[in-house]
Amino acid sequence: MRRLGIHSFVWTGGQTQEGLEMALRKTAEHGYRAIEFAYLRPEKFDLDHLAKLAQSLDVEIGVTMGLPIDRDVSSEDQTVVAGGKAMLADAVRAVRDIGGTKLGGILYSAHTKYGRQPTKRGWDNSVAAIAGTAETGKAAGVDIVLEIVNRFETNLLNTTAQGLKFIADTGSDHVRLHLDTFHMNIEEANPAAAIRLAGDKIGYFHIGESNRGYLGDGVIDFDAIFDALLDIDYKRDIVFESFSTAVVDEGLSLVCAIWRDTWTQNDPLAAHAKGFIEMKLEEAKRRRATNARP
Repeated sequence: MRRLGIHSFVWTGGQTQEGLEMALRKTAEHGYRAIEFAYLRPEKFDLDHLAKLAQSLDVEIGVTMGLPIDRDVSSEDQTVVAGGKAMLADAVRAVRDIGGTKLGGILYSAHTKYGRQPTKRGWDNSVAAIAGTAETGKAAGVDIVLEIVNRFETNLLNTTAQGLKFIADTGSDHVRLHLDTFHMNIEEANPAAAIRLAGDKIGYFHIGESNRGYLGDGVIDFDAIFDALLDIDYKRDIVFESFSTAVVDEGLSLVCAIWRDTWTQNDPLAAHAKGFIEMKLEEAKRRRATNARP
């Protein structure tokens, strides 16, 4: 069942229990049925309480993260790789404990702008780490979805084709792609064609504008995006993502180069995004029905 969701960074920087609880309530208030949290540290948050609150609000939880450089599973240093594997295993358990359904993001490398090319040994280390994480996720009932991001945030997986090759190399049926319109707009020659290429390997989908702000205020061809999602009969979560220095914490602002306020009021942003996505889905369905007529 497709659920429309929103990233918690629209509501809060995610540093406090109170902020996450507020984000859950705001998500439900605006009619979203899923929320995305950034990496949750069990020692910092009451995951059981968050799980119960989400269940009471009928809001599904997904968690995304990026690895730090000192736990980069695409490193050639086995000590660093081992630390990354442990961090991923801990993350899977946190998602399970919060009642979440998926772990996504940049799980296969550090979330950073690299100063070097990826290596074959690093690729192989990452493939092995994700294959192992997939087994842990399968046992915990947590989907593993790998976000394909732009060249300034990883050097390993920048395109859908690279992601499909990586998944094939893992040999796992429990790893899917996490695609994002913001990143696809930078890296894919034809984002809609990339969606069709990925097909049922897409496990999670981010809707974001080219400027990270209001949907429709940038250059992304959302008509083509939603046509492609219908063509592959995509039924998994669609989650709105938007970052502004008004809310996002300093660490993520630095790594994602969020240098300005793309918006200052989150309630109007959230309401607009939900309406925009629902409108574009309906328009795509009407186009499909019209084209199917003899």
